[in-house]
Amino acid sequence: MHRRRARAGVFARVAERVVTTVRVRPRKRFGQHFLHDPAIIGRILAALNAQRGEAWVEIGPGLGALTAPLLDRIGTLHAVEIDRDLIAPLLARCAEHGELHVHEADALEFDFCTLATGERLRLVGNLPYNISTPLLFHLLDQVACIRDMHFMLQREVVERMSAGPGSKRYGRLTVMLAVRCRVEPLFRIAAGAFRPPPRVESAYVRLTPWAEPPFAVADAARFAAVVARAFSKRRKTLRNALAGLVPEATIVARGIDPGVRPETLTPAQFAALAGPE
Repeated sequence: MHRRRARAGVFARVAERVVTTVRVRPRKRFGQHFLHDPAIIGRILAALNAQRGEAWVEIGPGLGALTAPLLDRIGTLHAVEIDRDLIAPLLARCAEHGELHVHEADALEFDFCTLATGERLRLVGNLPYNISTPLLFHLLDQVACIRDMHFMLQREVVERMSAGPGSKRYGRLTVMLAVRCRVEPLFRIAAGAFRPPPRVESAYVRLTPWAEPPFAVADAARFAAVVARAFSKRRKTLRNALAGLVPEATIVARGIDPGVRPETLTPAQFAALAGPE
């Protein structure tokens, strides 16, 4: 444990030097908030427990605050960066730390599975808060080639991801994640850890795709449609929210009260409602 903390401290000091050598104006349209806190960088590196030989991909490396110390540990890293102006200085800054392959692309459109050549991917990133939910859904479609994901997100989004039935944060994102992966909130991150500071608190989360789904989904498209409809009308009763999509008789046959609100159902119950008649 002490050795791991010491290594994290060394990596954090390297990251701090990287951040302080470059001053780039963050671009609002890309939702950029550059991490600079060495203590948080150290905690992230400890949580990743990255090893040489693993296939790592960083989404949005930015100024390389995490990229450089991560490269020191693993030697080779792929990164997806949308801001072309950051790529050349990023490559120059990381040249002495390891082999960095930068893909200039929009992560919302990128096919991550093309990078999985023999090893399932481990993903890490400080996701832009303005696209975090659609990006998570994009990644869910590629979990067959992903080992795990470690992301910095808006704290409220992480709370939605890990919420339980009946809570205010429980919703479509919670249910759609539940069938694909285990969600583990790790720690919170104050706004001051970034430049410029965002207006919200952040949190770090680990997503691990299930080796075996915790419940069966017979038709993924229908399951998604039922969940989306239910939470688009979450204040209505289940019978009214799913009217025209799932008959009331089917709801009853699945052992569910049609008079409850959608937010009270477990993910497995949604899967049951979406099953064949």
